[in-house]
Amino acid sequence: MTKTVFITGATAGIGEAAARKFVAGGWRAIGTGRRRDRLDALAAELGDAFHPLMLDMTSTDSFGPALDGLPDGFRTVDLLLNNAGLAPPMSNLQNAEQAPLDTVIDTNISGLVALTRALLPTLVESKGAIVNLSSVAATYPYRGGAVYAGSKAFVRQFGLGLRCDLAGTGVRVTSIEPGMVETEFTLVRNGGDQAASDALYANMDPMTAEDIAETIWWVANLPPHININTLELMPTSQSWGGFAVERKG
Repeated sequence: MTKTVFITGATAGIGEAAARKFVAGGWRAIGTGRRRDRLDALAAELGDAFHPLMLDMTSTDSFGPALDGLPDGFRTVDLLLNNAGLAPPMSNLQNAEQAPLDTVIDTNISGLVALTRALLPTLVESKGAIVNLSSVAATYPYRGGAVYAGSKAFVRQFGLGLRCDLAGTGVRVTSIEPGMVETEFTLVRNGGDQAASDALYANMDPMTAEDIAETIWWVANLPPHININTLELMPTSQSWGGFAVERKG
């Protein structure tokens, strides 16, 4: 029986790579995003196995009608990939504007929770799985990343708590926590500044969207009695910095 994956943020990066990977592997895929042109292009590429769904993760009131409108072949969801997310511009909180922070919280936290809740009945019925894209920022703080890191720490803890709620249902829940992955993420964070994005990834061999899609594919296809709780991965060239110390006088 053909399985179906529901992928948020499928118009670029990890979500787009995952859509390609799962369709190539014989699954159906529902891909969401706000950019109709990119969804249409992906649908043209992947064919009838891909269903494009316009969805804004900050508009939670639209989730119910959008799910109710899914075609018959895509109504049973076996895997929810909560991939959609973003970060505000790098700034100390005391210097940040509130609106970008609200967008991050609405997308990374509120939208993720609402969509997961809306899809739980079909996931329980299918004894499916949920994969949440968190980040190493959930564990390792850095200057200018308080709200983003906090949102990703929420995603991890939400998944662990959800596992408790779903005990006995057969639904698996995994938090995947990547380090540096070269996608549009940094480009968006820097307001479209390609030079800033290029400088961040220069000469360090970052992970790719396809690397993470392969990891998601592996998790999704494990035997149903195995649950990966959290999975942290980094490029070999990325590690940790030392503690920051303020010295007086």
